[in-house]
Amino acid sequence: MEHAQIIPEAREGGGADPEAATASALPRRRRGRTTLLIAGAAVLGVLAGTVTGYAVQYDREPTPLPPLAQPLPAGPKALAPDDTTTNKTINANRWHKTDDDLAKLLVEAPGGAKSAGTGYEPADAFAAQYFTSPDRGFTDLVQTGFRRVATTVWSQDDKVFVKIRLLQFQNRSGADDYQSDQSSYMADEDGAGNAGVAIPGVSGNLGHVWVNSKADEKPGYLPVRGARAIARRGDVVMDIDYYDNRGKIAERDVIDLAKRQLERL
Repeated sequence: MEHAQIIPEAREGGGADPEAATASALPRRRRGRTTLLIAGAAVLGVLAGTVTGYAVQYDREPTPLPPLAQPLPAGPKALAPDDTTTNKTINANRWHKTDDDLAKLLVEAPGGAKSAGTGYEPADAFAAQYFTSPDRGFTDLVQTGFRRVATTVWSQDDKVFVKIRLLQFQNRSGADDYQSDQSSYMADEDGAGNAGVAIPGVSGNLGHVWVNSKADEKPGYLPVRGARAIARRGDVVMDIDYYDNRGKIAERDVIDLAKRQLERL
């Protein structure tokens, strides 16, 4: 910014007053000293008031907090363990019915059916019976956190044969691996040979039923048609084998059985 030209005031006798010209040419001093003093005093006043307030509050009795709207619920008192103490009593708040006897959750055989028994299968026996490569199948089960498998078997009129297995894993991830792996090949010729249908009421791909497209026919034997249902609930996988030695299976019968078993879980 350009500086403005200073024109000194003329004197009565003509000419310019040199002192006045010099005074006008010099820059004016800023009037900040008084303002700073006032601001400093204000700050000191605020600080003094704050210190005084803290001093007063320090000497006063603390103000009690208002009571809670609802009292806290009284929890059960901890008891020393004794002969009746079990994992279930210790973890009562985290206990799920699948942590109990898993075989109790298997559906009962229908009236008139012949039951071949209900119980548990050892992991190695299960792998030997249901995997084309038992050693590899057993290793896969261990790696996915296999825990146990409960089984029930029955037959009706020497025509329908049913086997239901509940496989439980250490966590949901292991159960998901088994369910997805077993379901992945069912649409192939080595499986059912078709895409199957979803179990009503089961979200996503967590439940499916397949009825074999072709019956297994051999000379001298009745035609056998198979079906399978696989579904997962939490860390448990339901795996049902359903056979009919007359070569005909109603898809609805397999779906209804699967839904009944899932309701027990």
